[in-house]
Amino acid sequence: MPDVAVVGFAQAPNVRSTPGTTNGVEMLVPIFAEVFERTGLSKEDIGFWCSGSSDYLAGRAFSFIAAVDAIGAFPPIHESHVEMDAAWALYEAWLKIRMGEVDTALVYGFGKSSAGQLRRVLTLQMDPYVVAPLWPDSVSIAGIQARLGLESGLWSEKDLAEVAARSRADAAGNPAAQLSGTVEVAELLDAPYFADPLRAHDIAPITDGAAVLVLASAERAADLVDSPAVITGIEHRVDSPALGVRDLTKSPSTAAAGRALDLDGVEVAELHAPFTHQELILREALGLGDQVRINPSGGVLTGNPMFSAGLARIGEAANRVLDGTARKTLAHATSGPVLQQNLVATLEVLS
Repeated sequence: MPDVAVVGFAQAPNVRSTPGTTNGVEMLVPIFAEVFERTGLSKEDIGFWCSGSSDYLAGRAFSFIAAVDAIGAFPPIHESHVEMDAAWALYEAWLKIRMGEVDTALVYGFGKSSAGQLRRVLTLQMDPYVVAPLWPDSVSIAGIQARLGLESGLWSEKDLAEVAARSRADAAGNPAAQLSGTVEVAELLDAPYFADPLRAHDIAPITDGAAVLVLASAERAADLVDSPAVITGIEHRVDSPALGVRDLTKSPSTAAAGRALDLDGVEVAELHAPFTHQELILREALGLGDQVRINPSGGVLTGNPMFSAGLARIGEAANRVLDGTARKTLAHATSGPVLQQNLVATLEVLS
């Protein structure tokens, strides 16, 4: 089966709110144009389109169909969709190319979190019989996870503040970031609690945004860009949705996905960690040492567009290979409550 490479990536600015519609067309049209310009492709050259979004988040039925307006009605396209982060749409597109059905694919994700009550919407992914009827929001559930780690001595509040400070400093070089700038750890620790033990800086901001990524077979990719980012491994695993049957201070599904891949030599890792303590969980699960640079883009703590943030982690990791600053990178995406579902991919220079 042919290898698959990333040849283009773009994302809309991560913003607190946008006047655009919930189908994301206004965010998607400019970034489609951007990746087409970078790769020299046009929409007629794309063999398969796949998107990730949520009708629950949009508050309307078939919002993903409405988003196809960003592509155009003609010529007809071969299209699919996943009701989750577009990183899983990428997995579907990756399979299409691996199976030899197409040699190019475009993957996109979008979400307008400002349109409704995000924390309440995310409750709908909880166990519908025992947990969801209590309406615990996503931040409160993550707060329980953080408290468990604090009480067991796995991390401290200072550890969490250091993650937040580093993320905002790194985001200064990312034009898409929603939050950036230098902030002192001591200043963060003086901030009031938002949901004890979490402070505002421990929580990814509510963000509107979109991302798009172009895939090609390795043979086709060599004609499109100088240094394609080949996806040398991709795995995803799932933990139980029942919170009481798993140790929330660990991520077995991330560890299992990582064990299925060759992580030796990874220089950069983009981790989809919507809370500061979750970055620490993911680093431990993947065995990432101090030699690996974590989230040089700033990560989702500086901008967390629902349903495109995981895809953007893959795009950011790919960009490090595309621009020649790294030879091997890792990308991670998560979906579901407190790291329930996890996807891990490695990207390398085409040899």
